[in-house]
Amino acid sequence: MGKRALVNYLSELKKKELEEQLLDLYLRFPVVKEYYDFVFNPKEDKLVQDAKIKISNEYFPLKRKRPKARRSVAQKYIKHFLKLGVDPNITADLMLYNLEVAQSFSLEKNVPEAFYKSMENSFNELVRFISVNALLIDFKNRIVACYLFAQDHHWPNMEDFSKSLDIID
Repeated sequence: MGKRALVNYLSELKKKELEEQLLDLYLRFPVVKEYYDFVFNPKEDKLVQDAKIKISNEYFPLKRKRPKARRSVAQKYIKHFLKLGVDPNITADLMLYNLEVAQSFSLEKNVPEAFYKSMENSFNELVRFISVNALLIDFKNRIVACYLFAQDHHWPNMEDFSKSLDIID
């Protein structure tokens, strides 16, 4: 069913029938429930705190010996924040937090080449997101710090970090 057909169908429903359908969706699909729970009670602080704990645990685990250092964990939270419509400032902060934790991790561990490429992708996404949402004023210092970290520690792909910054100049 296309959007137009859905709009036509919904316009034909009575208010009571529409309410019943929304309630049915809310009860059947956890994603719908989560969306409405967030819309009516956005506990952004709790969401951010949970996400930051999970990201930190990827690189500096408390319960296991070896870190997994998966970028996908942070990406899952970022994507989730975007779906829910979390404030772009909060999403950008989480994106930067992920990079900062990963950079701290790289100081302590010998990381593979794929790690650097993954962090480059995260940096590119961050710069694009900040540019699109006009948040450079709020995050410029942290972005520059991430860039300088890659330069100072001679990351193999540090030139690619420079290319990303061209977007915001």
